[in-house]
Amino acid sequence: MVPISVRTSRPPSRLIETTTARQVQDIDARTGDLGATKTASKRSPWNRKNPYRAQILSNRRLSGPTSAKEVRHFSIALGESGIAYEAGDGFGVKPVNDAALVSAVIERLGVPADTAVHTKSGEITLAHALTTDYEIGIPSMDLIEAVAERAGDAELDHVLQNGDRASFDAWTWGRDVVDVLDLDRSGAFDPAEFLGLLRPLQHRVYSISSSPIAHEGTVHLTVSTVRYRSAERDRGGVCSTYLADRVGEEHQAGVFLSANKSFRLPSDDTPIIMIGPGTGVAPFRAFLHERRARGATGENWLFFGDQHRASDFLYEDEVVDFERDGLLTRLDLAFSRDQPQKIYVQHRMREAGKELYGWLEAGAQLYVCGDAARMAKGVDEALHEIVAEHGGLSPDAAEDYVNDLKQSKRYLRDVY
Repeated sequence: MVPISVRTSRPPSRLIETTTARQVQDIDARTGDLGATKTASKRSPWNRKNPYRAQILSNRRLSGPTSAKEVRHFSIALGESGIAYEAGDGFGVKPVNDAALVSAVIERLGVPADTAVHTKSGEITLAHALTTDYEIGIPSMDLIEAVAERAGDAELDHVLQNGDRASFDAWTWGRDVVDVLDLDRSGAFDPAEFLGLLRPLQHRVYSISSSPIAHEGTVHLTVSTVRYRSAERDRGGVCSTYLADRVGEEHQAGVFLSANKSFRLPSDDTPIIMIGPGTGVAPFRAFLHERRARGATGENWLFFGDQHRASDFLYEDEVVDFERDGLLTRLDLAFSRDQPQKIYVQHRMREAGKELYGWLEAGAQLYVCGDAARMAKGVDEALHEIVAEHGGLSPDAAEDYVNDLKQSKRYLRDVY
């Protein structure tokens, strides 16, 4: 069997919790993409291997009852951690796995939950290891290949031999470790061998949606809770459902700072344009609170969108207040499902193309946060078109203009 060339064991893109969370965050910077999770503060003792046990002060739903999404706002106490963040930074959360999924995996293995296993944490029970140490919500490539060798599943064999990433993503969508084990009911894996085929349970990073000045002593996160049903089982995003449902009676979670030095506010007098649909608004809420607290004089323009205004206008009261008191110089909204023709933020950009280009010519800094696969690509295409049309430039010259914005750190993206 010739395995598909995805030996990095990274989770298929459509199974990643596509909110402000990302195991690897891509930031456009002067020298290319920087992994934000690698820039965590060196001063803090808290990191992914040693997270701070922080108190979850609040957990409230932002999206309305009729929304197709479940977006939540979390307020987390920094306590005596000494964690100092800036607007634009990210916050890492170390999740634990769903107990029901852990039990299902152990049942498939056919061994007692208290079976002793040796891990980096020492000798612990299998149930403990699967709860805190290993990724079971998204199957690893090693596990898939090992099961394929035993199971002789024609569909899986075809996907692996085909070598096509899209086919592999389509096959893995909605599947967890239990689904893969179900392909081979022979119980061929002993616990040690099985654990060796899994990835370590990774932290997730969320863009901070608060200002350290306006929200002293706390960090706010804006998280879309991933829930879906597949093969007659309810599923969920590992970390988003952990925060929403499983932090426990003590309401504590392991957290740490994930500094993002490539996504910072400019000087107080510099105008900024922020494009952040859905939970991509998170860092821009932080920016606006920060600028108001600092009395910044630079103009602020926000593009925000989602499906329905009535149920998906995140932080509507605050945004309306920002606009009313003049902090938001301009607000452009795009609610895609409120009319027969879908309208996205890139459509609003094109409609305001002349003014947007004028802001760029006046020195504005442009920020984009959100989905990399569709939104950020569409925004980038719209930006090139706007620069070409309103700058009277050829496509090549418009490309150079946008590249100059990137090189001078005036076009910054926090996309995932």
